[in-house]
Amino acid sequence: MPKYLSLPIAILCCSFALILPAASEPASPNLSNNLDLPPEIREDSRVLQRWSEDIPNVLEEINHDRAFRTRLRLGYAQFPSSDDASGLMLGVEDVFIGKTGLTLRGDYQTSFGDREAGGVDLQYYVLPLGYYVNVAPVIGYRAISTQNYATDGVNLGAKLILPLSRTGAADISLTQSFISPGGADEVGITTLSVGYAITHNLRLSTEIQKQNSRVNKDSTVGILLEWMP
Repeated sequence: MPKYLSLPIAILCCSFALILPAASEPASPNLSNNLDLPPEIREDSRVLQRWSEDIPNVLEEINHDRAFRTRLRLGYAQFPSSDDASGLMLGVEDVFIGKTGLTLRGDYQTSFGDREAGGVDLQYYVLPLGYYVNVAPVIGYRAISTQNYATDGVNLGAKLILPLSRTGAADISLTQSFISPGGADEVGITTLSVGYAITHNLRLSTEIQKQNSRVNKDSTVGILLEWMP
């Protein structure tokens, strides 16, 4: 493995450790007796318990409740521009940092031969996380190695995501970024990803990626299984 890929792989491994299941909040024991409902219904409903204490701003919560979730990814990769070589893709998407729109992502792909790539990026979603469309500037580090060239450097770009269903059930994203933008080794990377949930915690996704350099044009197609903690 090239030495310059060791950094993104190490950071990618560390990012997996950041993903911890969120602890559920204990139900409040203070119930309102103003509702003409059987006691067992009030006791079993966390919504009624919450609203009995304070009526929330539902619109505000809808706008800011995350419409997409953190995902761990593992799957099959094919490299059409490298004699249809087969390989592996793994990664993590949208590890949320605190309660902000800042997230961490990382990925690694290999054909166990001529093709290898990996990187880590920070993304900041500029619109409320509950919207059905969002955009994020991207900044990070990426390294790639192909049959014809190898390069690494700062990765700058932007991401557009369309969460078609809340809680990560389905979404489409398009990312355009550039390694070493403006330099002699600049490489443009376009990534289209489509995901659809098959259970509450599992999704299937397809990813198509194009790499455009001054030396050559390369492509990658992946089919991945995603786990949402």
